[in-house]
Amino acid sequence: MFIQTESTPNPATLKFLPGQTVLEMGTADFPSAETAGKSPLAQRIFAVDGVTGVFFGHDFVTVTKGETVEWDHIKPAILGAVMEHFQSGQPVMDGDPAAASGHAEHSGEDSAVVDQIKDLLDSRVRPAVAQDGGDITFHGFDRGVVYLHMQGACAGCPSSTLTLKMGIENLLRHYIPEVTEVRPVAV
Repeated sequence: MFIQTESTPNPATLKFLPGQTVLEMGTADFPSAETAGKSPLAQRIFAVDGVTGVFFGHDFVTVTKGETVEWDHIKPAILGAVMEHFQSGQPVMDGDPAAASGHAEHSGEDSAVVDQIKDLLDSRVRPAVAQDGGDITFHGFDRGVVYLHMQGACAGCPSSTLTLKMGIENLLRHYIPEVTEVRPVAV
């Protein structure tokens, strides 16, 4: 098994490509070791000292490290953990992996606008940020303000504010006049 790595716009995050499917559908975000209980793969990766976050996409694993650790010191251990997991035959996720979109539910008078927002995020934004090892999901919409949750390489990325304001906000405002602003939200 050969695992490729790619840098991301976030210097604290690396993207690992195992050359096979990680998740059939959706994404999975583990912002801390405590949240990794339902994933044997995430638990293995968090066992490496210095790992502070793990994120799964369709064909990649994104790992975030702490500030005091260097990639040269932990990258071999992460590669080993990913390789061991896939060779073990264990599932990536325990239980029934939900085929959720990752977006928060929203109903009410703005539901048509919210459907447009989700469609644009799914068709234009999420594929682009997945290339960088992350994901952005809809969290809420209130009086023209769209609240988005950034995951994987996008969470804590130095360029995430620019991506939100200059990229996503401009895109949404162009296609949906009801949108006036985009803000990040931590979950």
